[in-house]
Amino acid sequence: MFPTAPFTAFRIHNDDAGYRSGPEQVGLDQLSPGEVVIRARWSSVNYKDALAGTGKGKILRRFPLVGGIDVAGEVVASSDPAFREGDQVLTTGCGLSETRDGGYSQYVRLESKWVIPLPAQLSLREAMVLGTAGFTAALALLRMTDNRQTPAHGPLAVTGATGGVGSLAVDIFSQAGYEVHAISGKAEAADYLTAIGASQILGRDALATTRPMESARFGGGLDNVGGAMLTSLLAQTSPYGNVASAGLAASGELDMTVMPFIIRGVSLLGVASAGTARDIREQVWQRLGSDWKPRHLDRICTREVSLEGLPEVFATMLEGKSFGRTVVRID
Repeated sequence: MFPTAPFTAFRIHNDDAGYRSGPEQVGLDQLSPGEVVIRARWSSVNYKDALAGTGKGKILRRFPLVGGIDVAGEVVASSDPAFREGDQVLTTGCGLSETRDGGYSQYVRLESKWVIPLPAQLSLREAMVLGTAGFTAALALLRMTDNRQTPAHGPLAVTGATGGVGSLAVDIFSQAGYEVHAISGKAEAADYLTAIGASQILGRDALATTRPMESARFGGGLDNVGGAMLTSLLAQTSPYGNVASAGLAASGELDMTVMPFIIRGVSLLGVASAGTARDIREQVWQRLGSDWKPRHLDRICTREVSLEGLPEVFATMLEGKSFGRTVVRID
């Protein structure tokens, strides 16, 4: 039903009263413009959301804005004939909670060019268990396979494996036929990582080398950590393997030589999910709704909260204590 009265949104302010965020009542005319209005049902919590919601990172370009970089729901109005009332859709990234109002709201107004029809084999909730994290992991695999990565290259390493992107990468890569070696500093998570598809669980010392080249141990991988671990992963990647870089949980620095590139032909691929072109975005979601759909979404989704529960989740995530994925139920 099209909103004619105020509704609840988790809004972020930064003004003379300070940086603050929380649920409040807003009207549709207060939201960023767009051709498609949806009744939001689910969103998710990403590290970027925690930074934006607390002010610990400079994410928002203007204030106030509704938080939440992901959203899934049903269309209630559209001036674009590509979408009709009742269509189930999703949007991830695309400036949400950065330059325009995001998904932590009962109603969301979106630019139609970024609205993706929900794949037939995904529910709205499953789409948000995936969210930006799953999209990032799948985009990394797409970039690697486009550059001729195959299971024959050897196992794929996943750093930061217990986080949202890492957990979903373990599951997606395994589902796609790759042997996956999960790298994590959380020894107590070994059973969890094995259950979602990892064939080996390695401690951080597996990527502690400081030599420019080591024996080839991995066919490639996805790095969510950055810094020395990414350098070490590249030094241990087999000839013509691919390493996708998607995060900087430890460091944004990269101190290394070009030896892995010019001796083994290793490729370092960047993964920037937020502004991915629509045709690639549609391709990734088609794969996530078919042959790359993770088999263990219920296990990876470790928490479900309402808009009121977001501050606690943000704090846990910024303390490095989060595990798996948290979905947000938009009541």
